Parts: sequence; C-alpha cells; structure tokens
Amino acid sequence: MEYGKEAPIVMISSYPPRLCGIGTFCEEAREFIQKRHSGREVVVISHLDGAGEGVFPVIDMKQRGWWRPVAQKISELHPYVVHIQHEYGLYEYYDERGLGDMNEGFLDLLDALADWPLVVEPHTIHGRMRDAEANFVYEMSQRTDILIFKCHYQKWRLDWIFSGRGWKTPLNIMVIPHGSRSDKRWGVQEIPALRAEIGLDKIAHIGRHVVGLVGWIQSNKRWDILTCMWEGIAAEIEKKTGEHWDLLAAGTFRDPDHLPDYLKYRQEIEILEKKGLAHYFEFIPRGDLYYKIMGMCDFIVLPSTDETQSGTLARIIALNKPFITTAPMEGLTAQTLESEGGLLFTTKEMLRSKVIRLACDEKLRFELGQNLKNYLENVVSWDIVSRQYDEAYEAARDAKRTGIKAVFPLEF
Repeated sequence: MEYGKEAPIVMISSYPPRLCGIGTFCEEAREFIQKRHSGREVVVISHLDGAGEGVFPVIDMKQRGWWRPVAQKISELHPYVVHIQHEYGLYEYYDERGLGDMNEGFLDLLDALADWPLVVEPHTIHGRMRDAEANFVYEMSQRTDILIFKCHYQKWRLDWIFSGRGWKTPLNIMVIPHGSRSDKRWGVQEIPALRAEIGLDKIAHIGRHVVGLVGWIQSNKRWDILTCMWEGIAAEIEKKTGEHWDLLAAGTFRDPDHLPDYLKYRQEIEILEKKGLAHYFEFIPRGDLYYKIMGMCDFIVLPSTDETQSGTLARIIALNKPFITTAPMEGLTAQTLESEGGLLFTTKEMLRSKVIRLACDEKLRFELGQNLKNYLENVVSWDIVSRQYDEAYEAARDAKRTGIKAVFPLEF
C-alpha cells in the first residue's frame, strides 16, 4: 500500500467481516475519520478475520505474544496517532488450561507502543467495577496518552471508584459519545418503498403501524419481555385507537451460546405471527439494511439487562426513532436522559404502559423524534464525533511531544 506524504492514522480493532459490534463501530468511525483526513490514510490493524483495503489482519489471539506483530506493524507504518478500540473479549489470551490473562497482553501492547501517540477507546467501563476491572483501567490510563469514555457518568463514577480505593483519579480522560450517522433518515413518503424491499407489503396482516425489536438476538437483549405481553398490548392499542399495530422482530444471533434464547424468542414471534400480530425477519444487523428495517418502524423497543452503551441505540438515534428501553442500564439510560428521545421502564407493567402510551400518542412520538433529531445534529453525529477525535489526537501528540500528561477537568 502506498501512502501520501502524511503519516497514517492507525486504528487497532476487530473488523468486518467478523460479526462484532466493535468491528462494525470501527468500520463506521473509520469512514468519518477518513472523511476529515482526505490527505492521510486511515488504516486498521485487526484480528486474523478482518479484511479489506487498508486492513492488516495480524492479531492472532491463539498466541501469547499476539501483541508483538502488532507492535512491529505499527513500527513499519510510522503512524500519526494510534487509535485503539478496546473490549475485554477482543484481547484476552487463554492458555492451554483455559485460563485467561486478564488482558495482560493488551497492557504489554501499550508498553510496546509507548513511543507513539496513543488514544484508547474502551467500550466497556462499568459504573460499578470489580477489583480486576478497576486495576486494569488504572493500569491502562497510566500507559495511554488519552482515554476516551463514551458517557459522562463513566468519568464521574470512575472518580468515585478510584477515590474510594485511595487511588489518584486519572485526568487524561475525554468523553466522546458513540457516533451516529446523519445520512440514513427516510421521509414518511419513502416508507412504502422500504416495506416493499423486504416484502412487508406482501404480508396481509401487517398494518400501517409497526413496533420494532431490531438487532442482534442475545441473551441480554430480552425480546421475550415484550413478546409475552404483545397480544394483550396490541388489543389494548386497537381498543383505544381503532388501529391495528404489529410487532416487527428482525435480526439473528452470532454467538452459539445464545442459540437457546434465539430459538425461544423466534418461537414466540412465530406464535404471534400465526395470530396475525407480528412478523419475524432474519438478517445480519449491519449495513444499510439495518437502517432500513428500523426506518420502517414507528418506534423501537430495546429491552436489555446488561449494557454499557449500544450500537443499536446509535442507529435508533441516527433515524430519529422514538424508543423505549430498560433503566437503570448504564449508557442506555444516560443517552435516553441526555437526548430526551425515549421512555424508560423498570418493570414489565411499566413497559406495557409505555408501549401503549407511545402507540396511542402520535404527538409524543413526534416530540421524541424531534428531540433525537436535535441530539443527533448537535451532539452525536459522526461529523461532530470525528472532530472530537481530532482533538484527542492532537492532545495525545502534544503529550508525547512534551512528556506532560494531558489534563482534563473532572466532571463534578
């Protein structure tokens, strides 16, 4: 690969075609970072199953020293900045006994890259950390020029967690939200074409209004919370409005461990489908189709029992779709409050009442959608987020050049 005069931005991450939320995130982030740097290559060092132009698949997690080829490739690329997407599972080495190294290899990688400007974007920063997590985040902060957290609550909670242990809170932490596209919105007049594209127009019972359950089918994404109540909910909505509403469940599973839940959820949808109340559409949640399926829905329900932030929610925001999600639930709750674009539930009865309320109140759906439009355009669009990445890159380069750690104020 030939480079221009500018040193490349190098991202380290999982990457498509791997079916991985972090990989999909990296692909989208890379697109918009590249848009801002037309004269500079943005390349990716990935795991062995990554592929594509400017992708170097050298991370082999079967090797204890997996990080050494990564460090070697970075040396060859001579980067402007190194931007790493971190998730514990991506960099965990397991020995012949099946024992993990608690991401020690990742810390070794950071040590090996100490001469380069380093930005690390951890995708899991829990509000209440286990001892091993707290220690890892501390060690990571010491080896990194800039840490990027997705939500403000993660930063102020970290201060509480560290100070409670008598540790000094790192100040090299920036908050940059999960980016959302602003180029995937469809007008009401375009919805019939989207429906026809996936064949909804050929299903006799599908009405004008649709509630969506969309995304990867996982054990923590509890579709069954809604499906077990949907028949009664649909009847109540029709009684109040005179209109028939359907449930559109769309997605698939990617982790074999989640197969039993996938089969359970799908069976429940098929029972509702036979009653003319729902439809199941199988697809891999990535690319344009992901957006188009969400675009057909009047609003989205995102029931989750374990989440720090969500790529699904980023797409909901991109489409300005009102939503209902679980609380208190880390980044899902934080972004719901910040955007004022969704409703929260903590019990099944609350979910039932919120779904009925949102289906019966077109004005509320419009208001929430407008709030999401404002939040997208002013806070989380990729154009804004990629500009904030540039600020992180410059801060990392300044820190490396001067030998002085970057300092950002605490939240509270």
